[in-house]
Parts: sequence; C-alpha cells; structure tokens
Amino acid sequence: MTKVVIMDVDGGICARVVGPTGAEHRRLANRVMEEALEQANLSFDEISYVIATGYGRLNVPFADRQITELTCHARGVVSLFPAVRIAIDIGGQDAKGLKIKEGKLIDFVMNDKCAAGTGRFLEVIAAALGVKLEELGEISLKSTNKVKISNTCTIFAQQEVISYISKGIPLEDIVAGLHDAITSRVVKMVRRLKIEPDVVFTGGVAKNIGVVYAMKENLGCEVLVPEEPLFTGAIGAAILGKELTLGAMSKGEPIPRKERRLEEITFFS
Repeated sequence: MTKVVIMDVDGGICARVVGPTGAEHRRLANRVMEEALEQANLSFDEISYVIATGYGRLNVPFADRQITELTCHARGVVSLFPAVRIAIDIGGQDAKGLKIKEGKLIDFVMNDKCAAGTGRFLEVIAAALGVKLEELGEISLKSTNKVKISNTCTIFAQQEVISYISKGIPLEDIVAGLHDAITSRVVKMVRRLKIEPDVVFTGGVAKNIGVVYAMKENLGCEVLVPEEPLFTGAIGAAILGKELTLGAMSKGEPIPRKERRLEEITFFS
C-alpha cells in the first residue's frame, strides 16, 4: 500500500490517504499526493518538504529526500507511544522488529526474503479458504481448539490448510491456527532483540484482531496498537520533514527542497 500523510507545523495531521501499490509506483505516488492535497485543501506549493520512505521511496519523483523505512517507522511509533521499547510491524511484504531506547532506534530484525510471517501469507491462505481477508480476525476469535500449522513455507502451509478443510476441521480453528503460526514466527525473530514493554504492533496486519490476540498470546504481554496502524511510517516521515523545515527556518536558511512542482511531473500512460 502507498500512504501519504500531510502534517502541519504543530504536528497536526491535515490529511491521510492510502492507495494500493501497483506496478506503476510513480503514477500512484502522484495520484495519492493529489488526493491528500485535496483532502487538506492545500496546493503543492504550500507543502514545505516531502520525504519518501519505504520500498518505493526512489520512485517518488517529487520527494525532496528519501529516508529508510526503519528510521521513519521508529520516529512514527515513538510519536504515538513515547514509552515504546519494541515495535513489531507486519506488512504485506515483510515483518520487522525494532528495538527502541529513549526514543531512538538502536537495533532491528527483519524478514523480507520469505512471504511466511507477512500479510501476503494471510492473503494466500485466505484465498485458499475462500474467505475475505478482512473477515479472518472475527472468524478466528470463535475458535475453541486451534490447529497447528507446522509448515512455514507459504505453499506447503496452503496445502496443510486444504488438508484440514478436507478433514472437516472447523474454519475458525484453522484460521486461529494460521494466526498463531504467523505470530509465533515473527515473535521468534523479534526475541533476538530482548522483548520488553511497551510493545507496539503496527502495519496492515495489525488491523486483524485475531492476529493481535495471537500476538499477545505468543509474547505473553500486552500489545499496543495505533488507531491507524498502516500510517506509522508515513507519520514518521512527515515528522522528519517538519523538523528539517523548522530547523532551516530557525537558522534563517532556505528550506532545502527541490525546485519541482507536482503538476509538472508527467508519466507514460
């Protein structure tokens, strides 16, 4: 997903837009920015600074600077939960854990090589079950005897799920087992950072209440979830952009941005 957050100098969020990321990253970046500007009732000329982050950050032609998702994500989490020590993020493409001390990122772990433990894993299995992705959470909460998904490979796990279906295992027990499998894999990875509260869970998968429940079980502690867990990295990028702008202004220096207008950016159709 591609997200845009527009923030004012006081840290208030003026606009927040999300769109599905497709093959044409540059075209989508332009479109979601235009939607965010319309939502905020602003022109592009009124935006002081643009920071791009995430996997597609190099494909945002109107960005003034690119900053890694780890840096932006940590900054965003700290702004929402100042006492955070561990941040766990599960998105569509990867899962990562961040170790934060006194508001600073000091270490991290990441799985970006395999779909297991990511939102993509849930998408594939949901399709195999014939269930909408957004329905998985509520279904899993009805479970009384979750199954064990032993395969960590997405393809083999899919076959295992189909086997359970053929045996007549209740759907809720299969889905609960799926959620346990994905969270136990991520928690095992994050334990390398020495887990301690406060623990914050972000990313699109954090919108799944069943995964949140399974995460609490596997961690053995409470898990905090932002109101909008998808936007943590974008919020962090906006905060960094605001700080760069205010820093330049306080020194009487020009804001270090590119001379580029959104409407001048064209794309091949």
